[in-house]
Amino acid sequence: MSKNLICTSVLAAAVLSAPAHAWGPIGHRVSADIAEKKVSGKTRARITQILGQEGLAEAGTWPDEQRSNPDVFWQETASPFHYVTLPPGESIEHIAHPPEGDALTALSDFTETLRSDSAPQEEKARALRFIVHIVSDLHQPLHAGNGRDRGGNDFIVDWFDTRTNLHWVWDEGMVLRQQLSYTEYADRLDRRIGPGETITWWDADPADWVAESALLRDEIYPATGGEAGQGTEQSPSMIGYDYHWRWMPTVEERLAQSGVRLAAYLDWVFAED
Repeated sequence: MSKNLICTSVLAAAVLSAPAHAWGPIGHRVSADIAEKKVSGKTRARITQILGQEGLAEAGTWPDEQRSNPDVFWQETASPFHYVTLPPGESIEHIAHPPEGDALTALSDFTETLRSDSAPQEEKARALRFIVHIVSDLHQPLHAGNGRDRGGNDFIVDWFDTRTNLHWVWDEGMVLRQQLSYTEYADRLDRRIGPGETITWWDADPADWVAESALLRDEIYPATGGEAGQGTEQSPSMIGYDYHWRWMPTVEERLAQSGVRLAAYLDWVFAED
């Protein structure tokens, strides 16, 4: 086996076994960096009171970075906080939240903690980090799962020359192909957000974000059958340049929207204190 083939096989195995992290660290930081530019002065001051010198971009990746923490909170309690399930055809108003919770219930709970007069500083910091992370998660279409394939994690694709899954392609694959740092990417997207987009996207209602993600989710699966495959190990869907060209503008729009919505949400949260 050639050295290149070995490296490709190792990478594919690592990607297939990796847990789902919405957008990956670059995407989360892009969203948070855009939000930090758009929050009000009062919100920015409250963020500094809670996080100190830790900016939103650093805070936004923290919930993923803690996934290997052996504490029961990270290994059991927090696992469902990154996604919601909304089967095709179901209305967001009738979403069934599981007993262990999901991203929407966690967002509500962490918001309550952030607004609490009695919550310790450490709990408020954890709540704020999770809010930054969850708002971004809910804008990744496959984090509004259909209830059948673990948000695209079980839908296998050959992404260029790498065997992976559709979830990873949306979390990281398309973003990484831009070969930009998160600050470069955030600046690029922020320059494209005009006053009209800011006004239209300024929406602090998580139900709206999830409904948008679910509609997109139902469109982004590669066609099955023929050369496209079935999205399984035996018959993976083959995607590359055409898929990237079609959906990269949507990836970037969702990243930009998540930054604007995070600013809107934090302004709403801190307007009540």
